[in-house]
Amino acid sequence: KIINNPKYRDLKEDVEQLIEKLPAGSRVLKLGHKIEESLKGVLTQGRLFRDFGFRYIGPVDGHNIEELIKTFKNAKKLKGPILLHVSTLKGKGYTPAEKDPERFHKTEAFDIPTGKVKAKAQPTKKKAPTFSDAFAEELLELGQSKKNLVTITAAMPEGTGVAPFAKKFPDRCIDVGMAEQHAVGLAAGLREGGIIPVVAIYSTFMQRAFDQIMHEMCLQRLPVILALDRASIVGEDGPTHHGVFDIGYLRILPNMTVVSPKDPSELRAMLRFAVDHKNPIALRYARGGISDPLVSKTEPIVFGKSETLRAGNDVALIAVGNMVYEALKVAQQLAAAGIEATVVNARFVKPMDAEMVAHMAKTIGRIVTIEEGQIQGGFGSAVSETLDALNLSATPQLRIGLPDRFVDHGGRNNLLEECNLTPEQMTQSIQQWLEGNPSSADSFLTESAT
Repeated sequence: KIINNPKYRDLKEDVEQLIEKLPAGSRVLKLGHKIEESLKGVLTQGRLFRDFGFRYIGPVDGHNIEELIKTFKNAKKLKGPILLHVSTLKGKGYTPAEKDPERFHKTEAFDIPTGKVKAKAQPTKKKAPTFSDAFAEELLELGQSKKNLVTITAAMPEGTGVAPFAKKFPDRCIDVGMAEQHAVGLAAGLREGGIIPVVAIYSTFMQRAFDQIMHEMCLQRLPVILALDRASIVGEDGPTHHGVFDIGYLRILPNMTVVSPKDPSELRAMLRFAVDHKNPIALRYARGGISDPLVSKTEPIVFGKSETLRAGNDVALIAVGNMVYEALKVAQQLAAAGIEATVVNARFVKPMDAEMVAHMAKTIGRIVTIEEGQIQGGFGSAVSETLDALNLSATPQLRIGLPDRFVDHGGRNNLLEECNLTPEQMTQSIQQWLEGNPSSADSFLTESAT
C-alpha cells in the first residue's frame, strides 16, 4: 500500500531530484535504491519479479473490490512494467467450496446448504466407459508392472484420469500446476534419466507447450508419452477448450508419432503400445465414450498401420479417432441408398499408412476423410499430402471436418450438427459430392467456406 500510494511516490521523486543535485548525488541515489530493495525483500514478497525489472505490488486482497479499484487506479500512474499480485480464495464465502475447491472447479447439481452432490436417478442400462476411464484403468495396470513409469499433470489430476494413479503411487505422480511448458520439459529430463513419463493434459492446454514438445522431445528424440484428453468438441466449455487443433500442430514435427483410438478399448491398447515406443508419441482421444460400439474386437496395434472395418467398392471413408464409428454409421446410410463404402480406421495420424492410402486410391478411386478436428492442416490434409507424394493427387478427395473458425459454446450434439458432422449430414455431403465429383482442391475450398 505504501509503495502504491501517490503521496509516497511524489515525495520519493522530489527527494530523488534534490539528492541528484548534490555532489556525488547519483552514487547516493544508487545506494539508496539498494537499501530500498533490501528492505522490500525483507518486508514484502516479489523479489523475483523485481529482479526481472517489474515493480511488484501485492499481494492485494482480491475479494476487496474497493481496495482493488483503488490499487489499479494508483498503479496506472506508475512508470515501467508492473506486476500486481492479487490473492483470492476459491469458493470464497461458500464453506463447502472453500473446503473442497477441486471438486467445485466443475460440479454436478448439488444441495446448497450442505454442498453434497444430489443423487441421480439410476440409469436403466450400464453407462458406457469413457476414454478417460479407460486411460485411468490402463495407467494403473501399467504402473504396477512398470516401476519406472511416472505420470505428470498440470493441475488436472481428476479431469485427466491421473487421480487413481496418484492415489496408488503418490511418489510417482507429479502435479506441476498450471505450467504445461514445465510439464513437458520435466518429462523430457525424466526420460533422459530412464523414467517413462506419461504427460496427461487436455489437448487445448498442450498448445502452450509447443516449444517444449519441439525442442525437448522431438529434437532430442526422447520417447515421452503425451496423453491428450478432450481432443474433440467438448461442448459447453466453449472455444477455449475445444481440442481441435492438436493434429495440425503435432504432425508437422519430425520424430513425432500421433495416434488416435476409435474407442476406449483401443485407447488401452494404444497406451500399452506407447509405453514401449522408442520415439515421442502423442495419444489423442475425445471427451466421453462410445455409447454403441459397432466393433467388438480390438486388433493389435502395428506401427504405422490402419485397420479396415468394412469393405465397399464405391467410396473409401478414412476416419480417425472417435469419428470412426460415425463413419460406420455413414456407411450404413450410404448402403441404404445403394452406395457401398469401405471404412478404414486410420489409427495413425503420423506416420500415415501410405500403403493403405495407395490401395484405396488405386482400387476404389474416391476418398473421403472424416475427422473431428480443424480441417485446415488436419488429418485430411495429411492424406492429401500422402496422395501427392505417391503421385496420386488426381484421386478425388472430400475432406470432412471442422470449419475454419472457432466453434462456440453449446451442447456437443448441437455443435456437431452446426458443423455438419452428424452421420445424416455427412451422408448427404458425400452423396452430393459423389454426384458432382468435384476435384480435391474444390472440395477443400467448399468445406472451408462452409
